[in-house]
Amino acid sequence: MQVNEILLNRNVAPEVFEMRVYCPDVAKKIKPGQFIIIRVIEEGERIPLSVGDYDPEKGTLDLLIREIGVTTKRLVQMDVGSVIPDIVGPLGRPTEILEIKHLMCVGGGVGIAPVNVVAKAYRAQGTHITTIFGARSSNLLAWKDRVLDVSDETIITTDDGSEGIKGVVTVALEEEITSGRPIDLVFIAGPAIMMKFVAEVTKKYNVSSIASLNPIMVDGTGMCGGCRVTVGGVTKFACVDGPDFDGNAVDFDELLARQRTYIVDEKEALERAYASGEILTPEKHKCKLEEQCREGAEAWK
Repeated sequence: MQVNEILLNRNVAPEVFEMRVYCPDVAKKIKPGQFIIIRVIEEGERIPLSVGDYDPEKGTLDLLIREIGVTTKRLVQMDVGSVIPDIVGPLGRPTEILEIKHLMCVGGGVGIAPVNVVAKAYRAQGTHITTIFGARSSNLLAWKDRVLDVSDETIITTDDGSEGIKGVVTVALEEEITSGRPIDLVFIAGPAIMMKFVAEVTKKYNVSSIASLNPIMVDGTGMCGGCRVTVGGVTKFACVDGPDFDGNAVDFDELLARQRTYIVDEKEALERAYASGEILTPEKHKCKLEEQCREGAEAWK
């Protein structure tokens, strides 16, 4: 195997892919909560990715990737056996694993990746894990099997009611908090808008929370300032001071505003990449995936 070689790449939910990469140096050093930054082509942008699991002995990293921009689409369209040119890590501060009895995890979207690895660390020390996992629909519950494996209790919520409780994660969280059962800490990871409303609930009931933030990031060393966030009125840099912060103190409105900074630029870049053929359109990529699935099925007959 080559360093940074893709060992697994499969579609696990609409626009969401699970990827396993051989990256032994990072796998030996990384801790729960830390992340990597990748570059798919030499002249391309650098993007941060959460690490959802790792195996120091096998030298592998497990990633959960939502294809949304040019770089993530290039990445998920790479074939097994391909090599990612640049992977930098581990970056950020590891999650502090506290000696607590009950951890409540709240995850949504690809945010379930950091939830998985942090929950595993807590589970290993005997902490009781309750996970609330939310999505718009049941087909978007990527890594549900991992959530079930790592959690003592799992509460599923879907906006459309196709699985679990119909509604959003905050409804389930508030019910858990008001049930009277002690919750020592709430760990939050997912879309910023979800984290904002979850943090409003924890703040309302004076429950401690940690939010794994996902701001715009470039270099990952604190030099560019692109990932700055305000926590308790103080400017922090998510790449070196985080990505974990006190959820009850994060200025989520500022974070949401900053994440919208390059929406127009990202849309235009995606249109250019489709037009030039640098990346496959959704229709062509779907056809390629279906062909690969058929080939895989034939190989196992």
